Amino acid sequence: MMGLSHDAVVAIAKSFGLFYLIAMSVGICVYAFWPRNRARFTHAKHAILEDEDGPLTGEEPR
Repeated sequence: MMGLSHDAVVAIAKSFGLFYLIAMSVGICVYAFWPRNRARFTHAKHAILEDEDGPLTGEEPR
């Protein structure tokens, strides 16, 4: 029975990792630019500003 050499295992792991990361990057880009998610991301972009009621005064909130 012939076993895999260390170099072969390293090459397989590197190739799998490369294709895995490429697939994940494509999936994330598709999710981020999918038209149905536009409202969610627009809301997230403005949500942090909507709760502001004035300039920061240095006082603790009650």
